[in-house]
Amino acid sequence: MIDLSTEKPNLINVRGGRVHNLKNIDVDIPLNAFTAIAGLSGSGKSSLAMGILYAEGSRRYLDALSTYTRRRISQVGRADVTAVHHIPAAIALRQRPNVPNVRSTVGTMSESLNVLRLMFSRLASHRCPNGHQLPPSIKIAQAAAVTGEHMGEITCPICHVTFRPPSAEDFAFNSAGACPTCGGTGLLRQLVPERLIPDPTKTIDEGAVASWRLPGRNFMPDVARAIGVRTDVPYEQLTKKEQRIVLHGTKKGYPVDLPSANGRVFHMDNALYENAYNAVEDTAAKATNERTLARLDRFYQMTVCPSCHGSRFNPKLFTSLINGKNIAQISAFTLGQLDQWNAELADTYPLEMRDLVRNLSRELQGSLQPLLNLGLDYLTLDRAGNTLSTGELQRLQLGRTLRSETNGVLYVLDEPSVGLHPANVDGLVGIIQKLIALGNTVVVVDHDTNLLTAADYMVEMGPGAGQDGGTVINHGPLSLVEKSPTSHIAPFMTGAAPVIVRQQADPDKMYTHGTIHLAVNDYNNLHGVTVDLPRRRLIGISGFSGAGKTSLILDSLIPALKANSRHLPLPEQVSDITAKGIRRVVSVNSVPVGKNARSTVATYSGIFDYIRQLFASTPAAKEKGWNAGHFSYNTEGGVCPNCGGTGTISLDIQYLPDMVETCPVCHGQRYNPETLAVQWHGMSIADVLALSVRDALPIFQDAPAIDSILQHLADMGLGYLVLGESTPEISGGEAQRLKLVTEMGRNQKSSLFVFDEPSVGLHPEDVRTLLKVLESLRKQGATIIYIEHDMDMLANADYLVDLGPRGGDAGGRIVASGTPTDVAHTPASITGRYLAKHLHLTSAQASDEYSH
Repeated sequence: MIDLSTEKPNLINVRGGRVHNLKNIDVDIPLNAFTAIAGLSGSGKSSLAMGILYAEGSRRYLDALSTYTRRRISQVGRADVTAVHHIPAAIALRQRPNVPNVRSTVGTMSESLNVLRLMFSRLASHRCPNGHQLPPSIKIAQAAAVTGEHMGEITCPICHVTFRPPSAEDFAFNSAGACPTCGGTGLLRQLVPERLIPDPTKTIDEGAVASWRLPGRNFMPDVARAIGVRTDVPYEQLTKKEQRIVLHGTKKGYPVDLPSANGRVFHMDNALYENAYNAVEDTAAKATNERTLARLDRFYQMTVCPSCHGSRFNPKLFTSLINGKNIAQISAFTLGQLDQWNAELADTYPLEMRDLVRNLSRELQGSLQPLLNLGLDYLTLDRAGNTLSTGELQRLQLGRTLRSETNGVLYVLDEPSVGLHPANVDGLVGIIQKLIALGNTVVVVDHDTNLLTAADYMVEMGPGAGQDGGTVINHGPLSLVEKSPTSHIAPFMTGAAPVIVRQQADPDKMYTHGTIHLAVNDYNNLHGVTVDLPRRRLIGISGFSGAGKTSLILDSLIPALKANSRHLPLPEQVSDITAKGIRRVVSVNSVPVGKNARSTVATYSGIFDYIRQLFASTPAAKEKGWNAGHFSYNTEGGVCPNCGGTGTISLDIQYLPDMVETCPVCHGQRYNPETLAVQWHGMSIADVLALSVRDALPIFQDAPAIDSILQHLADMGLGYLVLGESTPEISGGEAQRLKLVTEMGRNQKSSLFVFDEPSVGLHPEDVRTLLKVLESLRKQGATIIYIEHDMDMLANADYLVDLGPRGGDAGGRIVASGTPTDVAHTPASITGRYLAKHLHLTSAQASDEYSH
């Protein structure tokens, strides 16, 4: 029980919180305790946690720094709150960490590689220029620490040559130690001849050379014909000389006659010939927009660097060895293997070096232990950061933070359970309890009931979402919230809520509508994996992070189906794909939709085009000669001249963070007064954008195109969203459902929908709404595959494929498949154990919310 009777401050007092949809809330958060913030998606949880607690905790800490320093730190603006008392300095771990760049690895992100580089400079056996391998010694370690003119010089005792062994900096693949061939990325981006000529049975005139179909290259067949290449003969039947001209012909000018569409002929004295390779490379060199660059990606393939074999290090460094292994070999160890290697290292060195070895080993072990505690033992130091899941990135962030073992800090964790297998959530709870024991305060925004039930205290936001949320509906010790009749989360924590909420497929009729067959040879940790998935069912893919879920579905199944439908070569790792009847693949992730505040619910869903047409059809607009374009806030015409149609302005105030303020001219309405004077049914276009989906439904019931989309949004549980709401600010779960708006109500018999963790950011009640949406798609004929850790999502699937048993080298196998009950009864499945427990809680209960 938390003792709140001491005189020293033991509560963070929030008074008058108004961030986003918060309705002037007052709430107290216990210090030195674990507080969970729960509530429906969009109820105001993150507004309280990130928008007030983290914003104020970090801002006040930064305010203590000099103005010079503050100008160089990315700052959070002042929160819209009347007062916050007794708040410690704050650290936040966000729901979606930034995706690391191509140069980041687990080693660089955890900083374990920094220690390993130091170990290789001090403890390795180095080779002299004449090929003599010198045993490690204190003398070499001392030399590595010397700076100045003769920095690090040692003398070979055999040939007496003086040389400088590599320093810690020399082992850095992001600077001095980079492989000269790939520049330290481990990969080479190369054009693939088979992608330049995807169908050699076609003639050049029929489009055999895919790169000549790029913009500005459509006359290349005419130039090739002028050079002497036959363009009306299948490419595979051309002579070697002709094929060589197509692929490698010299870039120079040729006289050529170019026929036009109207039959006229234009003569060019100096038409520049670009061969199939040049056409791509020259387009890439001049490309400035992402769409063109993405279009060019289909011609390229990332291959492992032949010099460093993907290790990123300069091969010259491979002569420096610790117990016979170089830094690339050690970097390829899993963190679990590295920890074991490190623990045994000191005993392999001479007595006079053991204190030094133990000192460095302790440093390495300190960086590894938090990651091991968080279940990341399967990752390797050389694993590229941009291949990690969101959950893995969060745990790396948390692990690095834990190393400092600070106290008196407020940790704000925004959905740390994202991407975590239930078994890893137990480890996360242990980490949080360790932070509390060190004297810190932890606030967690989450929906995972296993994590929530471990909290000391709970704040529940609600009662609804968006405009219907923003108030504190419950707060206090967990036992108090669990008994509250107004609590939305309590039934899921106590097990009172039903688990199964849809009619699942009859196991005997699982494959009635056909099969999707996939065979993967060797890819990451998948080796000879074959899977048969039933069509027109809900299919869950489960397993630990690193078990192979992404490799199987996102990296193999989706590309194979797309290649198959376009009659292109299958991905190298896919040996067989059969999916009769699947002609369309829709991949849906939880990345926010739209890139800036100009993307709103109205524009993204498509209803704004129809709304603008309605305003353009009014007598007032016709009298002025305004068309629908005048009512767009993304083009000049009717927009406010001060804010340019964004409704806000940004103020640069030097060393303080930029302030975003409501435009003082249009007061956030985006348009100029003349445009706002035009009314449809008594409303201006700004009035319409201020409506929620729910409020807009009766107003547009006589406009079928608008009414249909609004109804789909409401059916998805998004009735609270405001039409003019910025889409980048909505949650991941809301983003996924918004992306499906245009899919609802259509025949989907040839469609496969693939969701990557669709439950991200969703309250258990929202998960049920999501299951309704997926069931609706399935009834329209779609096949649904979702990669998931959420037990409710897995329990409600028709068919499950569980990969594992763990991650990395300990994963990559299908340990269980079948109905959720089949998987729950499979002893080898760790997911099955948690699923069995979850189903047992309410196995006798069922919901008649769904029925056939």
